Amino acid sequence: MGHAAVKLPMTAEEFLAWDESQPIRHEFLRGEVYAMAGGEDRHATLALNFAMALRGHLQGSPCRTYINDVKLRVAPADAYFYPDVMVTCSAVDAAHRLIKSEPLLVIEVLSPGTAGYDRGDKFAAYRMLASLREYVLADPRSRRCDVHRRGDDGLWILHPFDAAEGVHLASVELSIDAETLWAEVEPGAAPGAMI
Repeated sequence: MGHAAVKLPMTAEEFLAWDESQPIRHEFLRGEVYAMAGGEDRHATLALNFAMALRGHLQGSPCRTYINDVKLRVAPADAYFYPDVMVTCSAVDAAHRLIKSEPLLVIEVLSPGTAGYDRGDKFAAYRMLASLREYVLADPRSRRCDVHRRGDDGLWILHPFDAAEGVHLASVELSIDAETLWAEVEPGAAPGAMI
């Protein structure tokens, strides 16, 4: 999904009150508000494929899978985001219906307009979450996934997965095969081609 900066510096509390009355979703990072533009069908399909696999795998556990309509609070970064997919196993999160704050896994589906933000400022904010074990960047055009996994030493290690490999999510002990992961996700256009 694309982001368009809305120059409305405000506090997190002001943002939450204002955002409730808005017809579209917004993200908030250190006083800046970003409108969430609509995404293409490949984006939505890939996010749904992840969510379906995760929900089925985690059924019967205390973990819950959420897809892009639930806010994630990153308090140390003074931010609110709408991850494409997130998993939380937290009792604190289970008690709050509107906002989650202790995800184990966050997945962002990349688009040309958001890839830099997702890899940069957003990942920097997500790394501040003590609960987060994995951050996945999934590219529907190249059919690759970059899984950033936090080690026991606190360092983040990149685990890249090519299209034919599917993806392994160690945080929830789930491997999704390529056929399931990329089902109904149209291949990307050649560089420079119109989509």
